[in-house]
Amino acid sequence: MTYQPAMVPPPPRKSNTTKIVLIVVGVVLALCCVGGAVGGFAVYHAVREATGPARSTVDTYAGALVTRDFPTAYGQLCGEVRDRVSQEAFTRQQSARPAPTGYQIVGLNVSNNNGVVRGSARVRFTPPSGTTETQSYSLVKEDGVWRICE
Repeated sequence: MTYQPAMVPPPPRKSNTTKIVLIVVGVVLALCCVGGAVGGFAVYHAVREATGPARSTVDTYAGALVTRDFPTAYGQLCGEVRDRVSQEAFTRQQSARPAPTGYQIVGLNVSNNNGVVRGSARVRFTPPSGTTETQSYSLVKEDGVWRICE
């Protein structure tokens, strides 16, 4: 009797399915991350573009109050306020208040409802006493320029 070797089954083929799935998932995640970063940058840029001019007006106004440059501050006011209060009266009002030593814009909101563009801002002033005082301002767009309408 001759010895016959036992038939050994061929080694199982390794499946590449797991590797392919992991590569596809990795590529999808990478694309999501890149898309999220690009989308985030676009949203940030759009918000900055919308609020930038309003922030500049508030910054000019608050800075002028700190430096006691009342004509510049008065120039940032809307027509309705300037019609009600003369520059001299505004200067007298502001001169009577203690001069703030600094300020920080702590809130800014711009909205467009049915074509009516408005905004609001909150500014935290630091008076000489060292405590803080927060002022809220309404903003309107007049002839394409943001103005403070107290």
